Amino acid sequence: MSTQILIVLVLNFIISIIGTLAYSTRLVGVRTGKIAVTFAVFNVLMLVSRTAVTFQSPLLTKFVESNASSDDLVRIFNLIIIITGIASIVGAFLIPTFQKMFSKAVNHFSIERSIPKLIIHSFSKTGIRYMKDSIAIPVKDSITSINFSNLPKKILFYNFISVAIITAGAFAPIYAGSISPELRATCLSLSPIINGTATILTSIFIDPHLSIMTDDVVDGKCSEEDFRGCIIGMVGSKVIGTFAALLIFIPAAYLIAFVANYI
Repeated sequence: MSTQILIVLVLNFIISIIGTLAYSTRLVGVRTGKIAVTFAVFNVLMLVSRTAVTFQSPLLTKFVESNASSDDLVRIFNLIIIITGIASIVGAFLIPTFQKMFSKAVNHFSIERSIPKLIIHSFSKTGIRYMKDSIAIPVKDSITSINFSNLPKKILFYNFISVAIITAGAFAPIYAGSISPELRATCLSLSPIINGTATILTSIFIDPHLSIMTDDVVDGKCSEEDFRGCIIGMVGSKVIGTFAALLIFIPAAYLIAFVANYI
């Protein structure tokens, strides 16, 4: 396996873990009572994720350009998607630990009001000691205590579809370039054909529902227990949706290549 692919796997692992942990930020915001501050602090992690994406796409595109005729391309892309799914599972197990660490970070930021100071504090002896003390193992009761009848099943389904499309859409345009090498640039520019549906689902259905539910918990209209169950459900649908991307990756790539040939 080439160094390029190994780097892509590592970057994608980081991106997927951060994406999974993102679901729990609303729960941290509710528990700390600092929802806006919570999202402001989480933007630091999102910056890491966006930076990883910035490096991942060119590396993967360059690899495909150099190995366009390789029969192993599909296997490599499937491996990347599988690693993404595994990272989502790892992220799910890290949520209890992340919530403790992140709650402390939010409270510290509320006092210091400085992201640089927060980062420096995180690597201080006190910060490292607190991170060690925050390590927590998920407990079985987190799942068994969920009231499944109260879960927003339609929203979980939308999230499943959205994640599957976004995961496949991140790689399908790049692979489509190997199907139609002469239209590689066009294929890369057509990624919105795949991601557009996911963006619509997220913007119109998923994010508004979670935002309303967050406000309902703050206002006492929804219990924190039900909200926690919803977050766990969202994480579960993300994991399943990520692996489901294996089924639509190839069709999505051929759809992009087809459109690229006829526009």
